[in-house]
Amino acid sequence: MGYQCFEVEESQGIAHVRLSRGDKANSMIPAFWSELPAIVDEISDAGRARVIVLSAEGRHFCSGMDLSVFSGDASLESESSEIGRRRANLRLSLLHLQRSFTALEEARMPVLAAIQGACVGGGVDLVTAADCRYATADAWFSIHEINIGMTADVGTLQRLPKLIPSGVAREYAYTGRRMPAERAHQLGLVNEVFDDQESMMDAVMATASEIASKSPLAIHGTKEAINYSRDHTVEDSLRHIALWQSGMFHPEDLEESFRANSEGRTTSYEDLGEIRRGL
Repeated sequence: MGYQCFEVEESQGIAHVRLSRGDKANSMIPAFWSELPAIVDEISDAGRARVIVLSAEGRHFCSGMDLSVFSGDASLESESSEIGRRRANLRLSLLHLQRSFTALEEARMPVLAAIQGACVGGGVDLVTAADCRYATADAWFSIHEINIGMTADVGTLQRLPKLIPSGVAREYAYTGRRMPAERAHQLGLVNEVFDDQESMMDAVMATASEIASKSPLAIHGTKEAINYSRDHTVEDSLRHIALWQSGMFHPEDLEESFRANSEGRTTSYEDLGEIRRGL
């Protein structure tokens, strides 16, 4: 299937999703917001891939929202002349945009983001929804919305303070300053910084391959548990994982791990399998 904003490849358990508008700094045009969740949902539902790698073509990872989203037919405004209806519809439009990134968190497999150059505005919203982030030395991040007179509203302000110290997140959110890759690494926003895009992609793909070699059900449960514990108390999270294990843990993958180790071979686990949305 052809997309305006992405190219998708799947091989050896890795689904590689690339932002493909490198000549436009991968700005987020209206099609972006429907294509991304559709792609991620399809990968997650199909259950063949065991990890998603999110990268971008061109010099910059993402320059944020394209101006066309705010104008013409792509306007978030309702055509109604009554202000209450317009505001109610705007709220639903924003929830639609937010879900484009929440799809990354809801995916059954981890999402690894590989970032080069600028990661601005909506780009920060995007990568903060990923499981892990990697960057080139020339990468930088900016919560640019504050510089154009608006409040970021599709995920950065909700996720970034849970990834780095709250006071630091507030400083960057209030000022719109650039956060260089090395600073992002020091703060824990990115896992590792690389000299260039080629070395970054080699390392990210190696990590993706390592993840893909594990039990996909165990990885799914691990992601579920980490995401749940981020937003709940320790006690609630312990109850959650107990419930998960009581229903989802089966010995086949454990037995395969032991057999492969004793036989000196790589493990072979069953894929997650397909799920269907609706009837």
